Amino acid sequence: MIAFADRAEAGRRLAAKLAPLRRPDLVVLALPRGGVAVGFEIAQALGAPLDLVLVRKIGAPGMPELALAALVDAGGELERVVDERVAREFAVPLAYLDREAAREAGELARRRALYAAGRPSLPLAGRAAIVVDDGIATGTTMRAALLAIRRAKPARLALAVPVAPADAIERLRPEVDEIVCLETPENFFAIGQFYEDFHQLGDEEVMALLERAP
Repeated sequence: MIAFADRAEAGRRLAAKLAPLRRPDLVVLALPRGGVAVGFEIAQALGAPLDLVLVRKIGAPGMPELALAALVDAGGELERVVDERVAREFAVPLAYLDREAAREAGELARRRALYAAGRPSLPLAGRAAIVVDDGIATGTTMRAALLAIRRAKPARLALAVPVAPADAIERLRPEVDEIVCLETPENFFAIGQFYEDFHQLGDEEVMALLERAP
């Protein structure tokens, strides 16, 4: 089932649904890399600045696409959020988590140095924030991002994604004030199955979008 031509179209369709959330103190927070292309369209349409939430998935042993945990860069400090259901199912040893977290920490540091060079993070306290990605699979990565953002004390926190399983959306609902999700298909295998063009964004594309953003 193809629901979106590409991330730009998904972002524009989300922006139309998010129009009631427009306000002067709004900020759009995107998860790199794919979420930046969606977030750019939303930021453009709502006249809001675009910033990043740096987070990395830690895949289950032998199943890298299944999120076991996530590591999020919260203002330069790393936080780890574990999906206990997956950890129990795979009987994941702590040593595996520590090793994978260390590897992903290196990628987070690289992205912070590359994407955030000369761009201080936007203050979130007392502001309205919309967190954006190009889709959600299990929700573990997004939950890590939302928990970190909550600690920055935004006045209102919304989640906007083009597509996600209904059960993942329900698990995330307690973490936010509002969720906008365009598609919640029953037969969900991977985010990419709902896009005609789901190419992996390169660093150059991400930085170009950040340069063009409001």
